[in-house]
Amino acid sequence: MEVNFTVSDVLKRHAELSERLSRDSDKMVFEHLQKEFDAVRTSQSQEIFLDGEQWNDGLLATIRERVHMEADRKVMPGDFSSGADFLEKITYKAGNKVICGLEGARIGIQYETFFAGEPCEIYHVVLESKSFLEKMTVQEHTVPFFLPIREVENDLLSSNAMKFIDHVGELLQAYVDRREQVRLIKELYGNQILDLYNSLPFHMIEFVLDDSDCKITVTLRYTDLLCVLPTRARVLAWPVHHSRRNCPSPGSIYNRKGNGVFGSQPSPIRLSYAEEAFRMMSLPEAYAELVLNLPQVLEQILQQKGA
Repeated sequence: MEVNFTVSDVLKRHAELSERLSRDSDKMVFEHLQKEFDAVRTSQSQEIFLDGEQWNDGLLATIRERVHMEADRKVMPGDFSSGADFLEKITYKAGNKVICGLEGARIGIQYETFFAGEPCEIYHVVLESKSFLEKMTVQEHTVPFFLPIREVENDLLSSNAMKFIDHVGELLQAYVDRREQVRLIKELYGNQILDLYNSLPFHMIEFVLDDSDCKITVTLRYTDLLCVLPTRARVLAWPVHHSRRNCPSPGSIYNRKGNGVFGSQPSPIRLSYAEEAFRMMSLPEAYAELVLNLPQVLEQILQQKGA
Protein backbone atom coordinates (compact mmCIF):
# COMPACT_ATOMS: atom_id res chain seq x y z
CA MET A 1 0.00 0.00 0.00
CA GLU A 2 1.43 3.38 -0.99
CA VAL A 3 1.34 6.13 1.62
CA ASN A 4 1.88 9.76 0.61
CA PHE A 5 2.90 12.44 3.07
CA THR A 6 2.80 16.17 2.41
CA VAL A 7 5.30 18.56 3.97
CA SER A 8 2.65 19.75 6.43
CA ASP A 9 2.01 16.12 7.44
CA VAL A 10 5.69 15.58 8.20
CA LEU A 11 5.96 18.83 10.16
CA LYS A 12 2.82 18.00 12.12
CA ARG A 13 4.07 14.50 13.00
CA HIS A 14 7.44 15.94 14.05
CA ALA A 15 5.76 18.49 16.31
CA GLU A 16 3.56 15.84 17.92
CA LEU A 17 6.54 13.54 18.53
CA SER A 18 8.65 16.35 20.02
CA GLU A 19 5.85 17.36 22.35
CA ARG A 20 5.25 13.74 23.42
CA LEU A 21 8.93 13.14 24.17
CA SER A 22 9.19 16.22 26.37
CA ARG A 23 5.88 15.79 28.16
CA ASP A 24 6.85 13.17 30.76
CA SER A 25 10.06 14.84 31.90
CA ASP A 26 8.36 18.23 32.04
CA LYS A 27 5.57 16.74 34.12
CA MET A 28 8.02 15.42 36.72
CA VAL A 29 9.77 18.79 37.02
CA PHE A 30 6.43 20.57 37.27
CA GLU A 31 5.14 18.30 40.02
CA HIS A 32 8.13 18.68 42.33
CA LEU A 33 8.39 22.44 41.76
CA GLN A 34 4.67 22.91 42.32
CA LYS A 35 4.95 21.04 45.63
CA GLU A 36 7.82 23.27 46.66
CA PHE A 37 5.93 26.45 45.78
CA ASP A 38 2.77 25.19 47.50
CA ALA A 39 4.76 24.46 50.67
CA VAL A 40 6.20 27.98 50.70
CA ARG A 41 2.81 29.62 50.18
CA THR A 42 1.18 27.41 52.82
CA SER A 43 3.78 28.33 55.43
CA GLN A 44 3.99 32.01 54.51
CA SER A 45 3.50 34.65 57.16
CA GLN A 46 2.32 37.17 54.59
CA GLU A 47 1.87 37.74 50.88
CA ILE A 48 2.79 41.18 49.61
CA PHE A 49 1.02 42.49 46.52
CA LEU A 50 3.29 44.71 44.48
CA ASP A 51 1.70 47.54 42.56
CA GLY A 52 3.43 49.11 39.57
CA GLU A 53 6.81 50.53 40.55
CA GLN A 54 6.96 48.48 43.75
CA TRP A 55 8.26 45.61 41.64
CA ASN A 56 11.73 46.89 40.82
CA ASP A 57 15.43 46.04 40.78
CA GLY A 58 15.86 47.16 44.37
CA LEU A 59 13.25 44.75 45.68
CA LEU A 60 14.72 41.88 43.68
CA ALA A 61 18.18 42.66 45.03
CA THR A 62 16.74 42.63 48.56
CA ILE A 63 15.13 39.23 47.97
CA ARG A 64 18.43 37.93 46.61
CA GLU A 65 20.39 39.16 49.58
CA ARG A 66 17.96 37.73 52.08
CA VAL A 67 17.76 34.26 50.56
CA HIS A 68 21.56 34.05 50.74
CA MET A 69 21.50 35.26 54.36
CA GLU A 70 18.88 32.61 55.08
CA ALA A 71 20.99 29.88 53.48
CA ASP A 72 24.07 31.02 55.44
CA ARG A 73 22.15 30.95 58.72
CA LYS A 74 21.03 27.39 58.13
CA VAL A 75 24.54 26.08 57.57
CA MET A 76 25.92 27.82 60.68
CA PRO A 77 25.82 25.37 63.62
CA GLY A 78 23.84 26.42 66.64
CA ASP A 79 22.02 29.30 64.93
CA PHE A 80 18.33 28.81 65.61
CA SER A 81 17.30 32.43 65.85
CA SER A 82 13.64 33.26 65.50
CA GLY A 83 14.24 35.13 62.27
CA ALA A 84 16.04 32.28 60.54
CA ASP A 85 13.03 31.09 58.59
CA PHE A 86 11.37 34.47 58.08
CA LEU A 87 12.25 34.91 54.43
CA GLU A 88 10.77 31.61 53.33
CA LYS A 89 7.39 32.70 54.72
CA ILE A 90 7.05 35.79 52.51
CA THR A 91 5.83 35.71 48.93
CA TYR A 92 5.48 38.61 46.54
CA LYS A 93 2.74 38.94 43.93
CA ALA A 94 3.49 41.17 40.93
CA GLY A 95 0.92 40.93 38.16
CA ASN A 96 0.83 37.32 36.98
CA LYS A 97 4.03 36.43 38.88
CA VAL A 98 4.58 35.03 42.35
CA ILE A 99 8.15 35.51 43.63
CA CYS A 100 9.48 33.75 46.71
CA GLY A 101 12.61 32.42 48.34
CA LEU A 102 13.28 28.69 48.10
CA GLU A 103 15.65 26.38 49.96
CA GLY A 104 19.30 26.58 48.97
CA ALA A 105 19.57 30.32 48.26
CA ARG A 106 17.25 30.07 45.30
CA ILE A 107 14.58 32.43 44.02
CA GLY A 108 11.43 30.92 42.56
CA ILE A 109 9.10 32.60 40.11
CA GLN A 110 5.69 31.11 39.43
CA TYR A 111 3.91 32.41 36.34
CA GLU A 112 0.14 32.29 36.01
CA THR A 113 -1.32 32.51 32.51
CA PHE A 114 -4.82 33.46 31.40
CA PHE A 115 -7.04 33.51 28.34
CA ALA A 116 -10.26 35.51 28.09
CA GLY A 117 -10.08 36.09 31.83
CA GLU A 118 -9.88 32.37 32.65
CA PRO A 119 -6.78 30.79 34.25
CA CYS A 120 -4.65 28.47 32.14
CA GLU A 121 -1.35 26.73 32.94
CA ILE A 122 1.16 27.60 35.64
CA TYR A 123 4.87 27.72 34.80
CA HIS A 124 7.96 27.96 36.99
CA VAL A 125 11.50 29.33 36.80
CA VAL A 126 14.05 28.82 39.57
CA LEU A 127 17.11 31.09 39.75
CA GLU A 128 20.26 30.41 41.76
CA SER A 129 23.69 31.91 42.35
CA LYS A 130 26.68 30.82 44.42
CA SER A 131 26.76 34.11 46.25
CA PHE A 132 24.95 37.43 46.33
CA LEU A 133 27.70 39.02 44.25
CA GLU A 134 27.72 36.42 41.50
CA LYS A 135 25.34 36.37 38.58
CA MET A 136 22.21 34.27 38.71
CA THR A 137 21.49 31.37 36.39
CA VAL A 138 18.38 29.34 35.60
CA GLN A 139 18.62 26.17 37.68
CA GLU A 140 15.42 24.56 36.40
CA HIS A 141 12.14 25.57 34.84
CA THR A 142 8.92 24.32 33.31
CA VAL A 143 8.90 26.70 30.35
CA PRO A 144 8.06 24.76 27.13
CA PHE A 145 11.28 23.68 25.42
CA PHE A 146 10.43 25.48 22.18
CA LEU A 147 10.37 28.92 23.84
CA PRO A 148 13.83 30.58 23.90
CA ILE A 149 14.39 30.82 27.65
CA ARG A 150 18.12 30.05 27.36
CA GLU A 151 18.60 32.81 24.78
CA VAL A 152 16.74 35.23 27.06
CA GLU A 153 18.89 34.08 29.98
CA ASN A 154 22.08 34.79 28.04
CA ASP A 155 20.82 38.18 26.87
CA LEU A 156 19.21 39.52 30.03
CA LEU A 157 19.71 37.63 33.27
CA SER A 158 23.26 38.76 34.08
CA SER A 159 22.57 42.39 33.19
CA ASN A 160 18.94 42.89 34.24
CA ALA A 161 17.34 40.07 36.22
CA MET A 162 14.05 41.90 36.66
CA LYS A 163 13.73 42.42 32.91
CA PHE A 164 14.52 38.72 32.39
CA ILE A 165 11.76 37.68 34.81
CA ASP A 166 9.21 39.99 33.18
CA HIS A 167 10.23 38.97 29.65
CA VAL A 168 9.75 35.26 30.39
CA GLY A 169 6.28 36.03 31.74
CA GLU A 170 5.40 37.94 28.57
CA LEU A 171 6.70 35.07 26.41
CA LEU A 172 4.58 32.54 28.27
CA GLN A 173 1.41 34.65 28.21
CA ALA A 174 1.76 35.40 24.49
CA TYR A 175 2.32 31.70 23.71
CA VAL A 176 -0.77 30.67 25.71
CA ASP A 177 -2.82 33.40 24.03
CA ARG A 178 -1.85 32.27 20.51
CA ARG A 179 -2.41 28.61 21.39
CA GLU A 180 -5.82 29.26 22.92
CA GLN A 181 -6.91 31.28 19.89
CA VAL A 182 -6.13 28.27 17.70
CA ARG A 183 -7.93 25.94 20.09
CA LEU A 184 -10.99 28.20 20.02
CA ILE A 185 -11.10 28.46 16.25
CA LYS A 186 -10.96 24.67 16.02
CA GLU A 187 -13.77 24.40 18.55
CA LEU A 188 -15.99 26.96 16.83
CA TYR A 189 -15.25 26.34 13.16
CA GLY A 190 -13.59 22.92 13.03
CA ASN A 191 -16.24 21.58 10.67
CA GLN A 192 -15.37 24.28 8.11
CA ILE A 193 -11.58 23.97 8.28
CA LEU A 194 -10.09 21.31 6.03
CA ASP A 195 -6.58 21.34 7.43
CA LEU A 196 -4.75 23.37 10.04
CA TYR A 197 -1.04 23.39 10.77
CA ASN A 198 0.82 25.31 13.46
CA SER A 199 4.35 25.38 14.76
CA LEU A 200 4.94 24.42 18.39
CA PRO A 201 5.19 28.05 19.60
CA PHE A 202 2.15 28.89 17.43
CA HIS A 203 4.14 31.60 15.65
CA MET A 204 3.35 30.02 12.26
CA ILE A 205 -0.26 29.09 11.52
CA GLU A 206 -1.74 27.88 8.26
CA PHE A 207 -5.20 26.55 7.48
CA VAL A 208 -7.55 25.94 4.60
CA LEU A 209 -11.31 26.31 4.40
CA ASP A 210 -13.57 25.23 1.57
CA ASP A 211 -16.28 27.71 0.62
CA SER A 212 -18.98 26.82 -1.90
CA ASP A 213 -17.27 28.95 -4.52
CA CYS A 214 -13.66 29.06 -3.43
CA LYS A 215 -10.93 27.34 -1.51
CA ILE A 216 -9.38 29.78 0.98
CA THR A 217 -5.81 29.49 2.24
CA VAL A 218 -4.74 31.51 5.29
CA THR A 219 -1.09 31.92 6.24
CA LEU A 220 -0.18 33.79 9.44
CA ARG A 221 3.27 34.68 10.76
CA TYR A 222 4.25 36.17 14.12
CA THR A 223 7.74 37.61 13.70
CA ASP A 224 8.00 38.26 17.45
CA LEU A 225 7.15 35.59 20.03
CA LEU A 226 5.67 38.33 22.22
CA CYS A 227 2.96 38.99 19.65
CA VAL A 228 -0.60 37.80 20.16
CA LEU A 229 -1.69 39.05 16.73
CA PRO A 230 0.10 38.10 13.50
CA THR A 231 2.52 40.59 11.99
CA ARG A 232 2.09 39.08 8.53
CA ALA A 233 -1.09 37.64 7.06
CA ARG A 234 -1.74 36.18 3.61
CA VAL A 235 -5.27 35.17 2.60
CA LEU A 236 -5.88 33.80 -0.88
CA ALA A 237 -9.10 32.62 -2.50
CA TRP A 238 -8.79 29.96 -5.19
CA PRO A 239 -11.91 29.66 -7.40
CA VAL A 240 -13.01 26.04 -7.66
CA HIS A 241 -14.27 24.08 -10.66
CA HIS A 242 -16.74 26.03 -12.77
CA SER A 243 -19.44 23.39 -12.40
CA ARG A 244 -20.17 24.68 -8.90
CA ARG A 245 -22.96 27.19 -8.56
CA ASN A 246 -22.07 30.89 -8.78
CA CYS A 247 -18.42 30.14 -9.43
CA PRO A 248 -17.11 31.38 -12.80
CA SER A 249 -15.19 29.17 -15.15
CA PRO A 250 -11.49 29.46 -14.24
CA GLY A 251 -10.59 30.48 -17.77
CA SER A 252 -13.50 32.83 -18.28
CA ILE A 253 -11.98 35.63 -16.22
CA TYR A 254 -8.39 34.75 -15.45
CA ASN A 255 -6.91 32.92 -18.44
CA ARG A 256 -8.70 34.23 -21.49
CA LYS A 257 -6.88 34.84 -24.74
CA GLY A 258 -9.21 36.27 -27.38
CA ASN A 259 -12.22 33.98 -27.54
CA GLY A 260 -10.30 30.89 -26.50
CA VAL A 261 -9.51 29.61 -23.05
CA PHE A 262 -6.07 28.29 -22.21
CA GLY A 263 -5.12 26.55 -19.00
CA SER A 264 -7.46 25.24 -16.34
CA GLN A 265 -5.78 26.53 -13.19
CA PRO A 266 -7.26 29.84 -11.97
CA SER A 267 -5.17 32.58 -10.42
CA PRO A 268 -5.72 33.24 -6.72
CA ILE A 269 -7.57 36.28 -5.45
CA ARG A 270 -5.93 38.11 -2.60
CA LEU A 271 -8.40 39.04 0.13
CA SER A 272 -6.89 42.21 1.60
CA TYR A 273 -9.83 42.86 3.92
CA ALA A 274 -9.31 39.48 5.56
CA GLU A 275 -5.56 40.02 5.90
CA GLU A 276 -6.20 43.29 7.73
CA ALA A 277 -8.74 41.58 9.98
CA PHE A 278 -6.25 38.87 11.00
CA ARG A 279 -3.65 41.53 11.82
CA MET A 280 -6.11 43.57 13.91
CA MET A 281 -8.41 41.01 15.57
CA SER A 282 -8.13 37.78 17.50
CA LEU A 283 -8.11 34.64 15.37
CA PRO A 284 -11.79 33.65 15.95
CA GLU A 285 -12.99 37.22 15.35
CA ALA A 286 -10.94 37.57 12.16
CA TYR A 287 -12.18 34.20 10.91
CA ALA A 288 -15.78 35.33 11.38
CA GLU A 289 -14.99 38.55 9.53
CA LEU A 290 -13.47 36.56 6.65
CA VAL A 291 -16.48 34.26 6.24
CA LEU A 292 -19.14 36.92 6.79
CA ASN A 293 -17.88 39.29 4.11
CA LEU A 294 -16.53 36.70 1.67
CA PRO A 295 -19.51 36.42 -0.76
CA GLN A 296 -19.88 40.17 -1.24
CA VAL A 297 -16.14 40.88 -1.55
CA LEU A 298 -15.62 37.96 -3.91
CA GLU A 299 -18.44 39.09 -6.16
CA GLN A 300 -17.05 42.63 -6.32
CA ILE A 301 -13.53 41.44 -7.17
CA LEU A 302 -14.74 39.06 -9.86
CA GLN A 303 -16.91 41.77 -11.41
CA GLN A 304 -13.95 44.14 -11.53
CA LYS A 305 -11.74 41.51 -13.11
CA GLY A 306 -14.47 40.62 -15.58
CA ALA A 307 -14.88 44.24 -16.59
